[in-house]
Amino acid sequence: MASTPAVRRARRSLVFLLVLIVGLAGLITYGVFRSDATWTPKLALDLQGGTQILLAAEQTDGKAVTGEQLQQAVSIIRQRVDAAGVSEAEITTQGNQHISVSIPGKADEETLQRIEASAKLDFRPVLAVGIGLDMNQVPPANTSGEEPTADELKAQEEAEAQLAAAREAAEKLVMSDPDDLYPEPPPAEAGDLAWVTPAMQAKFDAFTCDMESALETGNATADRPLITCDDTGTQKYLLGPVELSGDVITDATAQMETTQTGATTGGWVVQIIMNKTGAEKFGKISSRLYGAPEPQNQFAFVLDGRVLSAPTMQGQILDGRPSISGDFNQETSKALADQLKFGALPIDFSVQSQEDISATLGTSQLGAGLLAGLIGLLLVVVYSLFQYRALGSLTITSLAIAGILTYLLLTFFSWRQGYRLSLAGVAGIIVAVGFTADSFIVYFERIRDALRDGFTIERAVENGWARAFRTVLASDGVNFLAAVILFILAVGNVKGFAFTLGLTTLVDVLVVALFTHPMMTLLARTRFYQNGNKFSGLDPRQLGAVYRGRAQFREPVVATRGAGKKVARSQKEAERRQTIAERKAAESVGATTGKES
Repeated sequence: MASTPAVRRARRSLVFLLVLIVGLAGLITYGVFRSDATWTPKLALDLQGGTQILLAAEQTDGKAVTGEQLQQAVSIIRQRVDAAGVSEAEITTQGNQHISVSIPGKADEETLQRIEASAKLDFRPVLAVGIGLDMNQVPPANTSGEEPTADELKAQEEAEAQLAAAREAAEKLVMSDPDDLYPEPPPAEAGDLAWVTPAMQAKFDAFTCDMESALETGNATADRPLITCDDTGTQKYLLGPVELSGDVITDATAQMETTQTGATTGGWVVQIIMNKTGAEKFGKISSRLYGAPEPQNQFAFVLDGRVLSAPTMQGQILDGRPSISGDFNQETSKALADQLKFGALPIDFSVQSQEDISATLGTSQLGAGLLAGLIGLLLVVVYSLFQYRALGSLTITSLAIAGILTYLLLTFFSWRQGYRLSLAGVAGIIVAVGFTADSFIVYFERIRDALRDGFTIERAVENGWARAFRTVLASDGVNFLAAVILFILAVGNVKGFAFTLGLTTLVDVLVVALFTHPMMTLLARTRFYQNGNKFSGLDPRQLGAVYRGRAQFREPVVATRGAGKKVARSQKEAERRQTIAERKAAESVGATTGKES
């Protein structure tokens, strides 16, 4: 086979496609052995089952929950769940007080936190810091391994009673609200140490982070100091009133922490972007805190009453882009960023029930859908072989390559993006089989047209490709645009249908350009197709063109139905008359030559 430019391009395309397939398979293999990837796409709620969480609305101001608030909550929860990479989740209202959240598979802790958290973020100045858990308030444990004596048991009981009494007194002090707890008049600035009255200091000293009943999480007022702890319970904080609320945040993203030189530290931070108002206020706050003595140079990021991080102000932040640092990993930082980015719920929710649910359709319906797809694929194969003979094998091989690419991509997205395959997604794949086969048919028919016009097989392949690819791009472009619009506007299973439809449309273009056309270019150089074998599907005579030599064709006489025998006789008669005329002409020439001699 001559190595022409067309052949070299075809080989490069095939090599690129092979590298793409092997690369995807290699990534998935790496994920299986080094991460949580699987060899198969994850299934959605209707095929696998999952977890159903029933949330009950709670209004803190005594007012009734409105339908508008529930719908807003549904929208925010759906955004949070989708941001976690969970596809095909079902989120609906039940009555006027409940929201049902159904998630495929087992819901992890981060996803549950996304669903439940109100994500109310406040910025408070730090007034005092202490140890969150006083070990003197923890009953001593017997670590000797021996049975205690009666005296030891009595002494232990007395110690526990004293500790319990001390704890009770401390909790009463913490829960009390004496008249002199807050200064009068209140200080003008939230970071003023005048907020720390003797009564407030005593309350803070008595507080420990294991006093769950004393934590003022959701009930803390914005214009009063707050005593709380961090998430680990190791540090307790006395914080001033709220200086800035979380509604100034326009975006929040999780990213690797970097130094001033651009090097990564290995830790994760949540980068916050504020609006113009927030940037101005935070700039003034950072200017005040920068250079102040400890702990007054710290500023606490408080989420639902708990301190996420209380970093030291290292400089003036005037661009409205502070970052939250702490003991984060990739998952926890992303969960926090999603909570802040998608806003706070308009009402509080409590988890009323959580249970596992079975598949709503099950494997029998999946089997029926796959059987329908197999029947459709079989019909396409039979039609291709009947219409294009040996050329139909290229259609079958192209469909197989498209199937392998689609499977690998779905598995990859299932691992990296949390995609889950539903029955609607299967329907999108089945529909795409027809679109893919249509692309091959357009290409083959353009090659046939070129052969009818008198082109050789090699030139017909290139001419047909130039004309067919524009049609394929236009058709697939319309399909892909429809899939994108449907994906943006739809929710639930319809979104899964749109995703697979758009994905298979892109795969169709890749397969036609990187496999079908290159293989056709190489096959056109083989003797089987160059000789126009009657089983090749590209025989010029069977296509209605009569060969006259040197790649020139003339149209044959078109016979009407029922007049085939008459046309055959007329052709034979014409040939017989032509032969007689040629013979008479030869005899006439011979006679003239004899007379002259």
